[in-house]
Amino acid sequence: MMMPSWTLLPDAMIARFLGRSAVLVATLAAISATPAPAFADDARLHTFHCVEACPLGAPENADTIVREIYTLSADPLTKMAVWVAYRITPETVGKSQSRGWSVDPWLAPEETLEEQDYDGANEALGVDRGHQAPLAAFSGSPFWPDTNRLSNITPQSSALNQASWQRLEARETRLAQKEKVAVHVLTGPLFERLMRPMPGADERHRVPSGYWKVVVTLDGRMTAFIFDQDTPRAANYCGMRRSLDEVELRARLRLFPMRTAPFTPLDQELGCAEPAPSGGAGETPASEPVRP
Repeated sequence: MMMPSWTLLPDAMIARFLGRSAVLVATLAAISATPAPAFADDARLHTFHCVEACPLGAPENADTIVREIYTLSADPLTKMAVWVAYRITPETVGKSQSRGWSVDPWLAPEETLEEQDYDGANEALGVDRGHQAPLAAFSGSPFWPDTNRLSNITPQSSALNQASWQRLEARETRLAQKEKVAVHVLTGPLFERLMRPMPGADERHRVPSGYWKVVVTLDGRMTAFIFDQDTPRAANYCGMRRSLDEVELRARLRLFPMRTAPFTPLDQELGCAEPAPSGGAGETPASEPVRP
């Protein structure tokens, strides 16, 4: 029996056919015509949201969800995404859409938060329901409601979500429109200190202490950022630039497991004309694939 050519199938079709992430990853690795470039027991997930391959290092029990506008890895312990990968093009951007929150139907009830879990969180903690894959970047896509799935949402500081984080998202969109290119973004939470939980949640969960984000174009330009939850509203996102090495070490992920070519900075195109902070972004070599 001839196996299907997975590179020709839409990602959502693959996800629907295979279901759970463990099956998806194992099957893709097994039927690949090209051997994995690293370890014999290494399984890689390839979707067009990721650059060459999706990140490695998520917990073994994490669920990988592949939708038309993003791919994410959901951690059932924290109830947050470990990472989210999305791809913005001029065609995905459109007019503003509504925020109608919904539980992710591809996760079991005990693996995700519900809408009512966020009740009272803004008043008690000063947090919003913050998108990882942004609604504005996909408002031109018929799949924009998927950005409002709670698997794509985290309790994010209002001062961060409504200010420097939102301004960086706008720059990502502007870059795709100006250069007429696909802009790839990887993002996710950091858990570097224990934060107060949301008072209305009846499931065990963890509020992020910060966030990381990496913006990439397929011609090899890249800039990485780290934001603390306590980032002031007036902060400039350019001051949050960091090296890819720092992001990977703090996130405990291998974000580009197949890449060996170096990246060059995307700073100018993202509106960051000044040099990066000490220890921040710059020409970043991509090392040989290793275990995260």
